[in-house]
Amino acid sequence: MNQVTTRLLKVYGSEHSAQEVTDTISAIHHGFDGRPIRDFVPVLVERYARQRLTD
Repeated sequence: MNQVTTRLLKVYGSEHSAQEVTDTISAIHHGFDGRPIRDFVPVLVERYARQRLTD
């Protein structure tokens, strides 16, 4: 998740505060808590965070 955070801060850091970006990532990431398959969670978190931060 650190790599996802770093990438999204580079892309959205000028439009959103670092706190907003990390809060968005954290909220989306926690939405996958308890899911049995965790391999693709970082990819999905990044995708959904990009969508949310772009809107």
